[in-house]
Amino acid sequence: MAGPGLWAVVAAVLAVAIDAIVRIVHGWARESSLGARRRAQLPPGNMGWPVVGAMWSFLWAFKSGNPDSFISSFIRRFGRTGVYRAFMFSSPTILVSNPDACKQVLMDDESFAEGWPKAAVALIGRKSFIGLAREEHRRLRKLTAAPINGFDALTTYLGFIDRTVVETLRRWSEAGGEIEFLTEMRRMTFKVIVQIFLTAADDATMLALERCYTDLNYGVRAMAINLAGFAFHKAFKARKRLVSVLQGILNERRAAWAKGLPRSSMDMMDRLIEAEDEHGRRLDDEEIIDILVMYLNAGHESSAHITMWATLFLQENPEIFAKAKAEQEEIVRSIPPTQNGISLREFRKMEYLSQVIDETLRFVNISFVSFREATKDVFVNGYLIPKGWKVQLWYRSVHMDPEVYPDPKKFNPSRWEGYSPRPGTFLSFGLGTRLCPGNDLAKLEISVFLHHFLLGYKLTRTNPSCRIRYLPHPRPVDNCLAKITKVSDEQ
Repeated sequence: MAGPGLWAVVAAVLAVAIDAIVRIVHGWARESSLGARRRAQLPPGNMGWPVVGAMWSFLWAFKSGNPDSFISSFIRRFGRTGVYRAFMFSSPTILVSNPDACKQVLMDDESFAEGWPKAAVALIGRKSFIGLAREEHRRLRKLTAAPINGFDALTTYLGFIDRTVVETLRRWSEAGGEIEFLTEMRRMTFKVIVQIFLTAADDATMLALERCYTDLNYGVRAMAINLAGFAFHKAFKARKRLVSVLQGILNERRAAWAKGLPRSSMDMMDRLIEAEDEHGRRLDDEEIIDILVMYLNAGHESSAHITMWATLFLQENPEIFAKAKAEQEEIVRSIPPTQNGISLREFRKMEYLSQVIDETLRFVNISFVSFREATKDVFVNGYLIPKGWKVQLWYRSVHMDPEVYPDPKKFNPSRWEGYSPRPGTFLSFGLGTRLCPGNDLAKLEISVFLHHFLLGYKLTRTNPSCRIRYLPHPRPVDNCLAKITKVSDEQ
């Protein structure tokens, strides 16, 4: 009789054989329709197992604390081709990981459309920017540019952002105890973005929106499995509640407008209701709600995380802190005595602080990947991307590439001094016609917080070596437990 050692060897060989056969069969099933010639033109890689594909290794890399190992595994196995094939989020996918290839995909609107996973589109909204075809995206972007990033809009939003930051920092410092800095930052940015959207929102509406959004956010990068127990199922129910709240407010606004009732001020919802294109066409309710949900995500979640990380990097690097603080002190000295708070003029002077924020965006990689879909056969880096295949643009790999950014794991804002990144090398807000439309608003919000923090506060972390969790966004697992202390009166 065979001993247990032999049976173990047989079992291991059998497992390897089954794994190889399953991968080959799955790859053939996904690629056979291309024909032999087109299959030979695909980039290196494989489809992996059915359903899961490369998702296990993706999740493992991010949850194990080494997110760069995912793309590194493709580079190690297939070389620095810059494009690889895989099976991700239930679709044949091309992974794009170098600047030139990213630039080509992002700038070629004829060959690539948005291709976000089903979960993201379902939760953010099919009429948000991530779910729209080229022409409709262009129309909506044009209509919403002024209400979001226009000079008048930013001027209006700045006053509330400034007052909210000042009040929040004072409250944190006077409380005297530890806070979860990220959690509190998220609450502050949520308050700001809801105020920008809905000036008259009461506390009950604010709380309802925050609860809905928190549940929705955790399903955005999940697989679209609408069954109890899965993240998407809970998030999809939250989406319905969120839409219901926003629809109720929208109905009240439209009814008030129909009656000719006066408005105390113009918020983003009002501006979107009022916006019309050159043909007199206005946004419908679904478009307005999906745009608001999209900006709720970008203007709240991303801004809070980037502000937290920028604050930490400043506090951990005394020389950078001192240089940034000196700039803010000089800006304050230049403010006319009759002016109350900072204006967009002062914001435009924050050159070094802007470098700190750009370096934070590069270093942290809040938006580590974006999604497209090929609308026709196209070649990138000499390899075929077939029509209908998904494309993932790995911004993180570009931002951490030592050939693009020397010593990429060093936080160094001075690398941006006098430096204009070539297209495709800095992708925190995307590139091309689908560049993030709220980028100016986001940087304004982050800058105002850092301005006041630098002038009068310090942060002391309870667990400075705390482990980092990378999904859905990089953050310390303790949500940055810390104490905020007032160290001086602001200049």
